[in-house]
Amino acid sequence: MNKPAGHTCSQFRSHLGCILLLLFCLAPVNAQQREATLSVQVLDAAGNAPLEGVQVAIRECRCGGITDRDGRYSRVLPQGSYSVEFFYLGFQGVQRQVDLRESVDLVVRMQEQAEELSEVVLRARRIAENLESPQMGALELEMQEIKKIPMAAGEFDVLRGMTLLPGVNNAGEISNGLSVRGGSLDQNLILYDYAPVFNPTHLFGLFSVFTPEVISQVDLYRANIPARFGGRTSSVLDVKTRNPFPSKFKLNGGVGLVSSRLAIETPLIKDKLNLSLGGRAGFTDFLLPLFSERLENTRARFHDATMKLLWLAGENDQVALTGFYSWDFYQLDLITRIQDINAANNQYKFRTLNGTLAWTHVLDDSSTLRNILVASDYQPENIFPEAESDNEIRYNSSIRYLSLNSEYQRFVGEGLDWYAGLQAARYRIAPGSLDPGSGNSINPVELQSEHSYEFGAYANLNWSPLENLSLSAGLRLNHFVLVGPFTQPAFDPDTGNLIATTFFEDGAGVKTYNGLEPRLGLNYSLGEFTSVKASYARLNQYLQNLYNTTTPLPTSRWKTSDPLIGPQQSDAFGLGIYQGLADNEMEISLEGYYRASRNNLTYKAGADFFLEPYLQREVIQADGKAYGVELSFRKPEGKVNGWFNYTYARSFLRSNGTGLRERINDNDWYPSEFDRPHVFNSTVNFEGDLYNTWSFNFTLQSGRPYSAPNSVFRYQDIDIPIFLDRNNARLRPYHRLDFSWTVRYGKKLDRRWVGDWTFTIYNVYGRRNPFNLFYSQRQGGEFGDIFLESPLGAYELSVLNSPLFAITYNFSFD
Repeated sequence: MNKPAGHTCSQFRSHLGCILLLLFCLAPVNAQQREATLSVQVLDAAGNAPLEGVQVAIRECRCGGITDRDGRYSRVLPQGSYSVEFFYLGFQGVQRQVDLRESVDLVVRMQEQAEELSEVVLRARRIAENLESPQMGALELEMQEIKKIPMAAGEFDVLRGMTLLPGVNNAGEISNGLSVRGGSLDQNLILYDYAPVFNPTHLFGLFSVFTPEVISQVDLYRANIPARFGGRTSSVLDVKTRNPFPSKFKLNGGVGLVSSRLAIETPLIKDKLNLSLGGRAGFTDFLLPLFSERLENTRARFHDATMKLLWLAGENDQVALTGFYSWDFYQLDLITRIQDINAANNQYKFRTLNGTLAWTHVLDDSSTLRNILVASDYQPENIFPEAESDNEIRYNSSIRYLSLNSEYQRFVGEGLDWYAGLQAARYRIAPGSLDPGSGNSINPVELQSEHSYEFGAYANLNWSPLENLSLSAGLRLNHFVLVGPFTQPAFDPDTGNLIATTFFEDGAGVKTYNGLEPRLGLNYSLGEFTSVKASYARLNQYLQNLYNTTTPLPTSRWKTSDPLIGPQQSDAFGLGIYQGLADNEMEISLEGYYRASRNNLTYKAGADFFLEPYLQREVIQADGKAYGVELSFRKPEGKVNGWFNYTYARSFLRSNGTGLRERINDNDWYPSEFDRPHVFNSTVNFEGDLYNTWSFNFTLQSGRPYSAPNSVFRYQDIDIPIFLDRNNARLRPYHRLDFSWTVRYGKKLDRRWVGDWTFTIYNVYGRRNPFNLFYSQRQGGEFGDIFLESPLGAYELSVLNSPLFAITYNFSFD
């Protein structure tokens, strides 16, 4: 709750705090103007229970806040007439006119909106926040917006929704994550209730692992990333689950072709302990042949579950425990030989088990202390059934993460707040162990584990020194330590052969890196509906994922920084202008960015690092640059609403090696795997009436780069392609149209069971978008009219070659 500034410098623990408070107190005021206190309490109209977290917006002063756990909010204002609005997810918005000649106590009762969330009001409010906030490059999606976007097989999804926003992309129809402003997949920090998620997708990357029914909001930071986040150089995707505050048992879910979902929310101890539990399971073996004939022998299954306990320990204490479990299995016959393993097919499964314990303590009306303990365990496994044998060869790896974070946050007054915190994290990475089973043709392999620690201290200040100027300034200090047991290799600089090793005992320090990361965002208002923003951020990354395909499965390797592989680092600059239209009911924005990066990890020519004990000799670190312009238009109101955005973006890498294998494209700049010069996305919703919504989504983008052979030579009657340049050609452009129709039924607003049907067509006109391109030896003169005299044939691999139809039933019981 915001309060007027009236604290002394003794309450601050730094000279900076005293200086900022002094400047704030010296701001001009009208001593003759009388003031009064506006006090409100917001209650649920159904049971008179207080509503915590209700957004209170006072239009005349462009100020406001949120209600506390008792549903109360108060503010001292100059005497006058005010229009006060109240917004709460799942409830009808309320507006009150208040004549504040003297102090007023106001009680507001909000009606739950059973049929439709107040999405228009919520989106319009976010437009106003975007105009006023110094945070640049931040995108937010509510689940109700994500649910409207037509998705593959009728599944609404976080990651797929994000790819329709400016500056966000993926690697194709099957992709294990996001590329943000030209960054690689592992340069995004993905958090689910503060816990990192190392593999965020189900079903080859078609869907995310986040349990849909329990998500409250999704925030993506692409520019001046807040100082509380660190460890990745491109972006932060922060997914938050909903806090359960039910007064009675609630049930909701859905039944579809790909998966079925179920979630409950219930009080366990009235006004003390609440539970939310959601789960999803998918069995899609019968659907995969519909995607492509090449997937006839492909199998896939998955499930996930999220549990959250919320304990209201006292008037000033709240404890939340979140548990998350995800499991996937799939089988491919497209990959049958990896290194010396001759398999009938390739099976892959992975498990994620995360836990988050968060304790929030309210010190007073303007300050809180939050302590968060996080544990994450990610275990992927490859299974290779040997051809013409019952034996299975298994390859296991794991990442175990543990962290503790403590953060103090204080609201000094209107236009001034700050937070500071400490964080300690531990990584335990097992790169892989190969178990040959009962076979004797393959030797067992145990790759060396890596143990490291990362410590961080950070602070962030949000301040409005002038009426039309606001800033967000942050600073983060990182200290990274790699410890033993560790074997450090040394290589001959000319041949790359191993010439020596140095062994470090358990717990011995191997390598230390320090990183100082300033963050800055500025917002200058040119008028009531126009603002200009600028941003800068430096970020360091000590954990990376290496892969030599656009999808980092199934043979990718996780690697921490060591004496030979330095941490990735980036400096990102941004500038944008934002214009509200039609009384802030629409927004148009133009953002430009430039990001210079160092030590981007990529593979050498001919690299094979699946069972490589010394990964350092198969990789190089390259410089990078990414730049672009993003034009976006959003219209949240009316029967027709949605957004359009166009992005011009480039992403390049450049090696600095001297040897033949270390010189990629002769050390010239070349397009990265995520270089997309042109991307256009649009989502349009037609809300015809209370019962029908039609939605269209269209995406068009430049084809991704790939490596075409420069020549061919013949060896033992086999034509072998020669690749001298990387990413020297492009696939055909990608475009796709999707459609969905949601039908709600029933006219009784007070009914307890609410349901709707959603009919979806993904890839309406059956575009055969290329996912990859491969070369094969031609047999005789086949396809001579296409390949002419070329000894090799080039073939496109497409995942979808026809429209994909789906129908889903969603329900809610209250």
